[in-house]
Amino acid sequence: MSELDEIKRRRMQQLQQQLAAQQQQGQNLQQIQQEQQMQQKYEEEKKNALRQILTPEARQRLANLRLTKPDFVSAIEMQLIQLAQARRIKIPVSDATLKQILIQATGKKREIHITRK
Repeated sequence: MSELDEIKRRRMQQLQQQLAAQQQQGQNLQQIQQEQQMQQKYEEEKKNALRQILTPEARQRLANLRLTKPDFVSAIEMQLIQLAQARRIKIPVSDATLKQILIQATGKKREIHITRK
């Protein structure tokens, strides 16, 4: 009988470990879902803020630029939101104004001139 009791005890431990592992995975899954919801909420708020700050043409310009430089566009969007909150730019930002902001943000590039002799 002691062998049978030992087997039952081991099996009970295995089941408890499996249950604990499943609970841990469930908690991790909930945490991931919460993070995703927070990220979606943040993106939605950012999109709404940009909708108020930018004209449709300026939003389209940023959308086109995002295809080639997504990190740069994210930084510009955050800068625009901060400037609008601080009331340092005129709202709505037109496409021409956005062009100027983009030119200032990229800085001056070196121009290379090749002279042939």
